[in-house]
Amino acid sequence: METMNLWDSLVEEALAKLESLKLVRHLRPIHLPSDQQPKPIENEPQSNSISDQEEAGKEVFQMFDEMQQWERSSVEVHIAEETFQSWVCEISTTGEEVTANEEESHPQQFKKLILFCGNDYLGLSSHPTIKRAASKAAQEHGMGPRGSALACGYTNYHRLLESCLADLKKKEDCLLCPTGYAANMALMVSIGSIASLLVVGSKPSEEDRIAIFSDALNHSSIIDGICLAERQQSVEVFIYRHCDMSHLNALLLKCKMKKKVVVTDGLFSMDGDFAPMVEIVKLRKKHQFLLVVDDAHGTFVCGENGGGVAEKFNCEKEVDICIGTLSKATGCYGGFIACSKSWKLIIQSRGRSFIFSTAMPVPDVVAAHAAVTVAKKETWRRREIWKRVQDFRVLTGIPISSPIISLIVGSEEKALLASQHLLTSGFYVIPIGPPAVPPNSCRLRVTLSAVHTMEDLKKLTTTLSQCINFKDVDIQISNKIAKL
Repeated sequence: METMNLWDSLVEEALAKLESLKLVRHLRPIHLPSDQQPKPIENEPQSNSISDQEEAGKEVFQMFDEMQQWERSSVEVHIAEETFQSWVCEISTTGEEVTANEEESHPQQFKKLILFCGNDYLGLSSHPTIKRAASKAAQEHGMGPRGSALACGYTNYHRLLESCLADLKKKEDCLLCPTGYAANMALMVSIGSIASLLVVGSKPSEEDRIAIFSDALNHSSIIDGICLAERQQSVEVFIYRHCDMSHLNALLLKCKMKKKVVVTDGLFSMDGDFAPMVEIVKLRKKHQFLLVVDDAHGTFVCGENGGGVAEKFNCEKEVDICIGTLSKATGCYGGFIACSKSWKLIIQSRGRSFIFSTAMPVPDVVAAHAAVTVAKKETWRRREIWKRVQDFRVLTGIPISSPIISLIVGSEEKALLASQHLLTSGFYVIPIGPPAVPPNSCRLRVTLSAVHTMEDLKKLTTTLSQCINFKDVDIQISNKIAKL
């Protein structure tokens, strides 16, 4: 408990300083009444569904206990023939090709492709309950949100979603942000501001500064947030080799600063491997640091209840602050920070990307709340995505550990050729190169969904085997240190 005693004390001191300066910012929800009950979807198949009366808002949420035909829209895309040919022939495009709503005046062929590079892990983006929730909110309240959350963009719907996410992450409170990127930026800047607030004088001394230890392959939003915090001259940054706990331990031992923070992705977005949470928790107990986990790709995918990576590794209490997104397994849009009430006050008072951004539109918030409910209740989706992971292992012999599959092929040319081969075979998988990954570690980033079928996987892996030797695939993670 010493870790949180130290940080609780620091946060309370910082809040007291903000109070004395009259700089604490509070959220005051605007109440938007719901005038009518949602109507059932016409011609909706009822054989595999149940209706659940939700206490909050008395909304009727329709659930399903197996995959439906409409789910395919979350893993199927259509692109114009012109775009298709440009991609295959490696010709740059303007993005102004004829779109589907212009098809009548400009007749054109469209290609249907199976999507294997999205982040809609549970296939919720096409769920009728979520679409209906968004539509109803837009009809009743418009798109909103009128302004920033601190001005007039924060409503009772925002508060309801925050409460649901706090419960999911087993945290005292939660703060919604416009995106997951904005959430990481706001948190890193807020952490840096604590040292600035508590300093005696104009510039924090080495003893006053905060040491931030960041995994070498953390998401760019964490890196950018740390860079902004560095500009306050209140933090010192240490990059440890990817998932290398010996290196992290050595850096922690060498560091003389008392205020330490370790930040890591829970499930790494480009390599598909998990942070070694059990080992990190042991180091937290030893070194008394604040543990921050970005669980963008683990939320609703991992854990029996969808609580994410911390639930998967049974360390929810040891994760002090959890960042998440609503744009991946939730199938919607937005970001959040699950934390204590005191941390929430600090972030909403000092987190620039939160303060100076327009709040999430109400239909997005209502849709996300419906998605959270569906993701919790339709547990078959989590079972199905992990079955797909096992299926891919069996079909390829590649020992993947998550729905994110990083097939490192080397040069940009090799990655592009492999991607083009997949495209001509009916699969949408984009090549990943710099700056997203280091030079000569270009790859195909394949992502699995709960609504992919075994037939989809068989066809994909057969096509992949024609351009990639599975035995030669380098799925080992580079130890190169990311530059800040």
